[in-house]
Amino acid sequence: MSNQSLQNGAVSQNGELKKGLKARHLTMISLGGSIGTGLFLGSGFAIYSAGPGGALLAYLIIGVMVYFIMTSLAELAALMPTSGAFSTYATKFIDPSLGFALGWNYWYSWAITLAAELSASTLVMKFWFPNSPSWLWSGLFLLLIFGLNILSVKGYGEGEYWFSFIKVTTIIIFIIVGFLMIFGIMNGGETIGFHNFTVGDAPFHGGMLAVLGVFLAAGFSFQGTEIVGVAAGESENPRENVPKATRTIFWRILLFYVLAILVIGLIIPYTNESLKSDNVMVSPFTLVFEKAGLAFAASVMNAVILTAVLSAGNSSLYASTRILYAMAKEGQAPRLFGKLNKRGIPVAALVATTLVGLLAFLASIFGDGVVYIWLLNSAGVTGFIFWLGIAASHYRFRKAFLAQGYSLDQLPYRAKWYPFGPILAFSICLVVLLAQNYQAFLGGHIDWTSVVSSYLGIPLFLVVWFSYKFIKKTKVVPLTECEIDMGEDTATK
Repeated sequence: MSNQSLQNGAVSQNGELKKGLKARHLTMISLGGSIGTGLFLGSGFAIYSAGPGGALLAYLIIGVMVYFIMTSLAELAALMPTSGAFSTYATKFIDPSLGFALGWNYWYSWAITLAAELSASTLVMKFWFPNSPSWLWSGLFLLLIFGLNILSVKGYGEGEYWFSFIKVTTIIIFIIVGFLMIFGIMNGGETIGFHNFTVGDAPFHGGMLAVLGVFLAAGFSFQGTEIVGVAAGESENPRENVPKATRTIFWRILLFYVLAILVIGLIIPYTNESLKSDNVMVSPFTLVFEKAGLAFAASVMNAVILTAVLSAGNSSLYASTRILYAMAKEGQAPRLFGKLNKRGIPVAALVATTLVGLLAFLASIFGDGVVYIWLLNSAGVTGFIFWLGIAASHYRFRKAFLAQGYSLDQLPYRAKWYPFGPILAFSICLVVLLAQNYQAFLGGHIDWTSVVSSYLGIPLFLVVWFSYKFIKKTKVVPLTECEIDMGEDTATK
């Protein structure tokens, strides 16, 4: 497919994905993918655990890591946009077996996340309708999410745009209200200042181990930013839109997270027991709005959290469907999943993913839900695994690019700080992945149940990776043989 046809929004005779996502869609997809319950509910526990200073430090460090992950992904996606992003890049630049494992890892992660969001949606709705059946709300929201994805890629993009708009608007209002309270403008004339940063052993409570614990929460909160790499395959002009989204998105996310945590830490002391709750009634956002004297704070925040849940479910279904489609096109999944309808939607992949999400959700309702909990726990580490894959793929790509005689001037977007960026991101991500449940190894004995539930995703990934490698006899692709698709307008060396 020529570079021109990639940009004009058409579908080729071969049935390519439609290029229906505009720059505003890509920006909001990346932004909305990382703003969810991790910020609205989880930020309070981060402050409670590590103090306001510790929480800020953890989110800053993880934010830097995500920045380098995103710039690595942007360099790859701007040059070679594909809905198979992580599996395709690892297949081309490292080893087909790694690409296979990353692809199925990513699909599994988001398919299970869809089930988790359906479960969360029922809890949110029972805030208003406590006696309503769970299946009613999960069924309605699954139909809504499925409808947005089956219509067209633009339907998904528009849905995500407005979900994200609500979340972003809420955070901006929260930050403004918070600072008005801190300086006494909206708090009955009482200036809060930095008093709560000096309570107890604040701003750093619990030392570096506590900060390490928050690393995990921060990492999970930022997961979803990489969906812009998947969406690049359906962007109208990926060579311009992907870099544009990457340049703006990181600073906005970091600004939102850091300023929101700063506001919460200044207004609410970390010793407040309410911060460790995941109930919307005592969400740190609800507490601040109520302290500002705003009525119906809990109901408003519950509505915002519902949009966050629906946004996550919408992105989960989209991302997992597209990765399954891309793998089918490369022969790493059944061919059926590589077929598109007239609107450019991989319907078979969409239906299969929806059914998996629905089955996992039903498993959480019937019986004791043990199977579902194990599935969810095993999916918890997958985000860090495909981030590792992005960093490694970019490192190898740049080496292959130069080894094959290309010039860096031919890149539509060039990631800064190479090779420091991907190496640093890989290192931090690996530390967080391996140390995610260090508490299980403390106290004189190892809590094996906790260890298995936390780290199950790692051996599962390794089994898929090395099984495929053994069966297909794959090898690491030499740098001079890596497949680099420059497009017709930049193919000359």
